Amino acid sequence: MRSELFQEAQEVREPGMHLQNRKMLRVGLHGGEFLGRQGAMVAYQGGIDFAFQGAGGVGRFMKKTFTGEGLPLMRVSGSGDVFLAHNAWDVHLIDLEDDSLTVNGDNVLAFESTLEWDINRVRGLGGMVSGGIFNTVFTGRGRVAVVCHGAPVLLQVDQPTFVDTNAAVAWSTSLETSIRSTVKAGAFIGRGSGEAFQLALEGKGFVLVQASEGQTHPQASS
Repeated sequence: MRSELFQEAQEVREPGMHLQNRKMLRVGLHGGEFLGRQGAMVAYQGGIDFAFQGAGGVGRFMKKTFTGEGLPLMRVSGSGDVFLAHNAWDVHLIDLEDDSLTVNGDNVLAFESTLEWDINRVRGLGGMVSGGIFNTVFTGRGRVAVVCHGAPVLLQVDQPTFVDTNAAVAWSTSLETSIRSTVKAGAFIGRGSGEAFQLALEGKGFVLVQASEGQTHPQASS
């Protein structure tokens, strides 16, 4: 039996966290573990165990309780291969080398357990803005897999920069962030639900912006 499909879809065979293709992440485990988004597993081979990962400490638990931070995690361990994806979004790998990165919780797919993580709040309009206010900060040395809805652009921040709160994927933790409002008559400048509010970034660093405001949720019919 022959097909181009069998060549293009052939499994990547490397230990650790790698791209199987641009829509799918493969993690090769040999007695180790990693943390991934709950529900992101699409296939696995070998002896793999999946366990709910709690907030991991009173501080993070309280933040998750009162902020609604949407990062449900599972701890994956064992020996074998695990494949993860999220709604066929593009997957990108970021290596942290004793530094720090802030990621929108909706865009986290998986990360290595060597990284420290916490939930931080963006200063601004508090509960007036839904989504994008509380984000996950990763620190240390390890790999993070993020997902983007559409091809992203990497903007270098060397002047005041403003990004739709739902389009911002990740940014340098060293940047100063706040929420900017453009609530004026006829001032809906964005593309969707976050159009009246932007994430404001100042300092020196970068921000990764996806080509969409993420997954839309259909309204319930009355």
